Amino acid sequence: MDASKRKRSRDGGGHGGRGGGGNPASRRRRRANSHDGSHRFGRVMSQPPKLKLLPRSSCHPTVSIAVPGSVVSNAQTRELQTQLAGQIARAAAVFRVDEVVVFDDGLGTKLKTVSNYRRGPSHHHKRDGAADGNEQKSTQDESKEDGKSKEREEKPPHMQPSTDPHAFLARILQYCECPQYLRRKFFPMHPDLQFSGLLPPLDAPHHLRKGDVACFREGVVVDKDGGEEGSFVNCGVPNRLVQIDRVLTPGIRCTVQLDPKEYESKQPSSKKGTMKGKVVSPTTPRDQDGIYWGYTTRLASSITAIFEECPYDGGYDLKVGTSERGDVSIDNPKFQLKKKQTKDKPKRVVDDDEPFNHLLIVFGGVAGIEESVDADESMTLSGEDSKKMFDVWVNICPYQGSRTIRSEEAVFITLARLSPFITKNGTASQSQSNGKSKNRVVKTEDVEFSDEAISEESSDEE
Repeated sequence: MDASKRKRSRDGGGHGGRGGGGNPASRRRRRANSHDGSHRFGRVMSQPPKLKLLPRSSCHPTVSIAVPGSVVSNAQTRELQTQLAGQIARAAAVFRVDEVVVFDDGLGTKLKTVSNYRRGPSHHHKRDGAADGNEQKSTQDESKEDGKSKEREEKPPHMQPSTDPHAFLARILQYCECPQYLRRKFFPMHPDLQFSGLLPPLDAPHHLRKGDVACFREGVVVDKDGGEEGSFVNCGVPNRLVQIDRVLTPGIRCTVQLDPKEYESKQPSSKKGTMKGKVVSPTTPRDQDGIYWGYTTRLASSITAIFEECPYDGGYDLKVGTSERGDVSIDNPKFQLKKKQTKDKPKRVVDDDEPFNHLLIVFGGVAGIEESVDADESMTLSGEDSKKMFDVWVNICPYQGSRTIRSEEAVFITLARLSPFITKNGTASQSQSNGKSKNRVVKTEDVEFSDEAISEESSDEE
């Protein structure tokens, strides 16, 4: 490189890396300043659309999915295992899933704690004496591996990498769902999160960006005495705490409702720039405003525990099993999401989908749901009769071109194809109270778009 080129690169005139010269902060400023209000092909969505039932119901229907933790065992390295879990988290967020159940199908294998990937020799090693150099390097590598194994043995149990695929998958799913400003509090450094930088951001409505004005926020109760007026909560508002209407134990995650006027001044009615808010249920944003507010994650020891440990009163009233051997195809024009007809209930005569309160969709592992049922010793049901556990036993992709559909692919395909049936379903109580048998009307509010801010969740330093 001659002197003129070196000078130009130092002055920032050349292109440094893929983003141009300068540090990442300057590149972000240049990109923000270059916005003129719109892109060539439209504006960027700032918030997902709100989904409301008309008329408004006090009980919003929920969607749960159950995925075996053994799907992680099918990935060869920690990097691929992390990416697989991130794909499932993305599918849950895109299709507004309320609960993700990670169950043990009895077919998983222990995860390796060391990545199989090894870097080769450096390119700038001299070829002369390569054999002697390789021998010395192999000796050094062996000594390094021995040292690393000793370090792993010395680590406390809570800092050991997970060999259980179910615990690993559940931890990654919880990490993805947690708002970015709360992750340091709830997820301290752990080997399972070594490759969390590879995870795609969910960018869900409760993952608020800097400067966002929102009526609801997720926060963590801080260890600061607020007296009888209420505890203080860190809700991700820069340099400001929120004082809630009750006293809670420090370290608890909670959902806080705020008045938008509290954002306008740094010195509102409360003391020293703090904001006032009240604690609400995590389902309030969904039930009140139709805002998707993330999913919960729970572990199930078997496929039976999925149903027995259901957190909803009355359990799941509509259960869907997915299998390539399903007795009904989603391509059938007469396909419906409806409950099984029992002897004690009269047969429905309406041509509408069966309304549900709590929908459960179960996915099988590499061998399918049938093998999971066979592996569960507490069940008297055989794998061939697995469809008796579900109201709908469906083949989602009847004309697949591949011999197999991977579990992470099946989650996306299933939720995408069932989404129209789920969306037009209202709650059973709402339809019965109104005495209507027609499809429930769903309102999607106008979508707001913005080009002003770049998502802080982006893993790309643009």
